[in-house]
Amino acid sequence: MAVKVKNIILGVTASIAIYKACELLRRLKDARFAVTVIQTRESEELIKPIVFESLSGNKVYCGLFATPEAWRIEHVSLAAKADLILVAPATANIIAKIAGGICDDMLTCTICASKAPVLIAPAMNENMYVNKITQANIIKLKALGYKFVGPCKGKLACGDIGLGCLAEVEVILKEVNKII
Repeated sequence: MAVKVKNIILGVTASIAIYKACELLRRLKDARFAVTVIQTRESEELIKPIVFESLSGNKVYCGLFATPEAWRIEHVSLAAKADLILVAPATANIIAKIAGGICDDMLTCTICASKAPVLIAPAMNENMYVNKITQANIIKLKALGYKFVGPCKGKLACGDIGLGCLAEVEVILKEVNKII
């Protein structure tokens, strides 16, 4: 009997830690997950979709209103096939939007439309991470069943050492395997 391939949607946001999403994607593929990437528009300024398309072997979804290849409501069809939605790196902005139910891009619409578990890996400046609003959003999402991994302490994009670095790829993979 064939084993069902698990489908992961990898949501990528505009954190400087985006470069780690490439390694994470490669490792997810090595673990035999089917991975579809959804990039926020802002993240395209840091890494172009072609990189994630090459690594995943799949189309990368960016714009909410891009013309679909076939008629279907893309965020709904993506949500339906997901076994897990992993947002890594997750900015304070995306965490706030998810917590507030704001659906103004492909990633937030897909998360809202999905019944799959969501794992969020924050990566941002320490001041942004410990901000009372960000922490309240994380508490709210955890209470709603969303899972979090990290961040960890390390050298931040601003040059300071602090809490806000994306969790190590291996740590994220362990959390993924706990969920699916």
